[in-house]
Amino acid sequence: MILERKGTVIEEVTLKDRFNALNNLPQFFKLVWQTSPALTVATALIRIVRSAIPVAILYVGKLIIDQVAHPTQGPADSHAYLWELVVIELILAVGSDVLGRATALIDSLLGDRFANYTSIKIMQHAATLDLEQFEDSTFYDKLERARQQTVGRTVLLSQVLSQVQDLITVTFLAAGLVVFNPWLILILIIAVLPAFLGEAHFNDKTYSLSRRQTPERRELDYMRYIGASDETAKEVKLFDLSGFLVDRFKQLSDKFYKDNKQLAIKRSVWGAAFSLFGTVGYYGAYVFIVYKAVQGSISIGDLTFLAGSFRQLRSLLEGILTRFTAVSQGAIYLKDFFEFFHIQPKIIPIGKSLSFPNPIKQGFVFENVGFKYANSENWANRHLNFSLAAGEKLALVGENGAGKTTLVKLLARLYDPTEGRILLDGHDLREYDLTDLRYNVGVIFQDYIRYQMTVSQNIAVGNIEEKGNTGLIVQSAKKSLADLLVQKLPGGYEQPLGKRFNQGVELSGGEWQKIALARAYMKDAQLLILDEPTAALDARAEYEVFQRFSELTKGKTAVLISHKFSTVRMADRILVLDKGELLEIGTHQELLQKNGRYAELFYLQAKGYQ
Repeated sequence: MILERKGTVIEEVTLKDRFNALNNLPQFFKLVWQTSPALTVATALIRIVRSAIPVAILYVGKLIIDQVAHPTQGPADSHAYLWELVVIELILAVGSDVLGRATALIDSLLGDRFANYTSIKIMQHAATLDLEQFEDSTFYDKLERARQQTVGRTVLLSQVLSQVQDLITVTFLAAGLVVFNPWLILILIIAVLPAFLGEAHFNDKTYSLSRRQTPERRELDYMRYIGASDETAKEVKLFDLSGFLVDRFKQLSDKFYKDNKQLAIKRSVWGAAFSLFGTVGYYGAYVFIVYKAVQGSISIGDLTFLAGSFRQLRSLLEGILTRFTAVSQGAIYLKDFFEFFHIQPKIIPIGKSLSFPNPIKQGFVFENVGFKYANSENWANRHLNFSLAAGEKLALVGENGAGKTTLVKLLARLYDPTEGRILLDGHDLREYDLTDLRYNVGVIFQDYIRYQMTVSQNIAVGNIEEKGNTGLIVQSAKKSLADLLVQKLPGGYEQPLGKRFNQGVELSGGEWQKIALARAYMKDAQLLILDEPTAALDARAEYEVFQRFSELTKGKTAVLISHKFSTVRMADRILVLDKGELLEIGTHQELLQKNGRYAELFYLQAKGYQ
């Protein structure tokens, strides 16, 4: 059966798929081993020892019963031997309990370390991926499923190890039954097989349902977040959004509940039927063993040993078969985890890359550059042909959606052109060392992140390698005029910002913007890009920031995006974009004289101040 949702095909899992999924386990255990070799070895050895204890306890119990029923020696010796057996059984029982608790402890520790280790690997791999990939919903589904596996797969670890432990125990117990009567093993398998197949079937249904629900579950989590968050509280109250958010959350959660309820009821009904079949099979074999004891073919001790072995075998086999569906299910989910790591960036360093020029000599040249987002038919930028000279300050102007931010992302090589190329000092931008390039480009976007960290850390993210360089952090704050703000804060540069954590202080939009601007000065970047850097500043603060910016970027190349023409006219040249294409380029005076789009926008804005 094939299921489809919004163009995504999801196949239901077959038994063959389950066995194939077990091929993911070696790679999984490689990760477990990398997490902690010592804990992995410890839990494996303890489980091997524990696997032999149930058989030993049953056998000692048989000897105790036979000794009570038919003493083999004189009364004194008989009692001594009997109590020795009792002490041995006590030691085995206590040992089993102690080892069981040790196993649980080690599994818990190993599980926590595995969850942390794999979470770090996801974060590290995500950092290597392209910005464009993060803007794709399909990628986000894969990322979400990979995140879910970091915790859920710690259970898989315990399940697989328990499976191995129980298989060893089953081998010991089965050996005793085979010696007595091989047909008992066959009866046992027939009794538990239906329950196994039923469990496998409903686990398949659960897996398919879970995958189909991934996009909506992300929406559910999002609704839960914006419905109770410090970042959204103002608008939720102001626009009275609570009812809308609650209704949408209820709609989604009710749908999930309905789907899960239907599956759970079917699973419960069929599970009860299969369990009844297994119980009847078990008691059929039990009657046969009792009959043999009544005939005198076996001793009372043999009866207890065989009945106990059969009972434990049934329980273990049910557990093994049921756990197989869970293990194979977990192994299938591992595919989601490993698939995330198979996603590779398209923007990658080349073998023999060039160092970023310091200083830039000629500048940048766009040669017929075009960029189209994945799964989009429209071009974000197209037919861009212009130059950005070394030390020049270029302003980008255009209406919202004109492609300004996309252009600077191409310049910072967050994207690679879909067509054409960008040259830097005569070499394709792709020929330069990616890390070196990113270090020499300082960018502050309009949607900068307000990190719930200290002032110092918020500024240091502009060059995190210098997070301990207090002098550089203070200097960067002075350049962005954030130092005056810091002087007013109780904790100075160590003052936590934001209200998420204790003692945090919330800043105004303009204050946050000065903190973000300080990040641009943390690096001695050859190219500075500011995307709407003063949108939240008042007129005086904006003038001061740009006066300072103009002074500090002397001899450096800079690109500025702004809707304020008082800011734009400070640039050496202005590039006007319309629907992703270059419409005009020139100085402020040249564009006014041309009386084109720039002049139209300039006079419209000027009219608003009259």
